[in-house]
Amino acid sequence: MDATIELVTPDAARRHQAGLVALLQDTVDGGASVGFLPPLPAAEAVAYWETVVTAMRDGSRLLLVAQSETAGAVGTVQLDLAMRPNARHRAEVAKLMVHRSARRQGMGRALMLAVEEHARRLGRTTLVLDTRQGDPSESLYRSLGWQSVGAIPRYAESAGGQLDPSAFYYRLLDPP
Repeated sequence: MDATIELVTPDAARRHQAGLVALLQDTVDGGASVGFLPPLPAAEAVAYWETVVTAMRDGSRLLLVAQSETAGAVGTVQLDLAMRPNARHRAEVAKLMVHRSARRQGMGRALMLAVEEHARRLGRTTLVLDTRQGDPSESLYRSLGWQSVGAIPRYAESAGGQLDPSAFYYRLLDPP
């Protein structure tokens, strides 16, 4: 799939809001564990993206969006920046989402490489993330050099009501 990945401003995120809402709904409806349960109402998705924009405005979050000329927003990933004085070398990679129509085409890998590069430029050399244990995303993260630190059982509820374990990963980047 032809798409460009860009670091978006808060204003650009607002302009892309409809596409971001649709992407989040598709991701949740597709069974991904990104903090929501299906069916995700549009109002809840809009409210979520508003919290992202607020965090972007206060400088604690970056949002990268993969845009296709024909399909709009087909993927996103966020970088939550630790803001405490003793943690300014750390960040959390969050909400890697790829539209179901764009999966298995390298979009997740491209988004991860892009977010790692942005983290490196900011001096954020210790990265962490979590994902539902057993999801395909785990093989992606491992292939990119992420290290597993273990799993917490019964961490997140799935659409069917079961409590699934979450796997936690870290990656140490070379300084810029």
